[in-house]
Amino acid sequence: MARYGGQSPARPPDEQLQLFIVRLTYYAMNYLFSGILLFSWAAFGQAPGVAGSSQVGQAVPNDTSSQAKALINQAIQALGGEAYLNVKDTAQEGRAYSFYHGQSNSTGALYWRYTKFPDRERVEVTKKRDVVYVYNGDQGYEITYKGTAAQDPTGMADYLRRREYSLDWVLRRWLNEPGVALFYDGPAIAEQKQAEQVTIMNARNEAVTLFIDPATHLPIKKSFSWRDPKDKQRNIEEEVYDNYRLVQGIMTPYSVTRFYNGDMASQRFLNSIRYNQNVSDSLFAASVSYDPNRPPTKK
Repeated sequence: MARYGGQSPARPPDEQLQLFIVRLTYYAMNYLFSGILLFSWAAFGQAPGVAGSSQVGQAVPNDTSSQAKALINQAIQALGGEAYLNVKDTAQEGRAYSFYHGQSNSTGALYWRYTKFPDRERVEVTKKRDVVYVYNGDQGYEITYKGTAAQDPTGMADYLRRREYSLDWVLRRWLNEPGVALFYDGPAIAEQKQAEQVTIMNARNEAVTLFIDPATHLPIKKSFSWRDPKDKQRNIEEEVYDNYRLVQGIMTPYSVTRFYNGDMASQRFLNSIRYNQNVSDSLFAASVSYDPNRPPTKK
């Protein structure tokens, strides 16, 4: 039975803020949006088979797949078409807020975020930008004055899941995979707005539901569910996109709100974003220099 409307898992406020600022996510928007997820705020090089293709590929046919395909293609075009699909990297600045049991537990954190599609991300927080989270492939690191530590396994699993289900991964990767199935679920209401609801399911039986504005064709909300391997309960995560602005030919949501089992979990607000800045690979390089769980050495 889904735990929609239940309580978010108890996490320390620092960890919540960390997960919020890093992913997304991207990837979250997660990448292009990705976030900040956090962050999820889950990250931009080219994914194989994606560049130069603004149309949904061959989907497993069903009674509603044609209508779903048309709506998804309209959404991709509304987001910027080729400009959106060919984003390689981003440089962002903004402010992120975390919530616990739906209640704000922070005054917000400034962040600077750099991403390279599909799986590299760097987030710098605090005014001094002296706390850094780096994600490269399936590895994650936290960099502070103490040194560089590996992300804890639970936090890393959360990040990777949000990146996998991020809007950018779904529209830029899933749709080009063999065995993807598209379903038109009919008209719906999302965030008190009329919407067209479609579901995208990949060959791994992972599914994302999109709520698309019938007037602007822009995504209003994204939803997905997953089963906790420990308690076997189903969790529902949602992202709401708002305050779209045109930046370098790409419609970009300057406000992204994430919900976990019905509770608001995080919000991020962009101050600025730049696309295709030739972000250096060195920003995503890191290696572990200490273990925060290891007792200090006695002198």
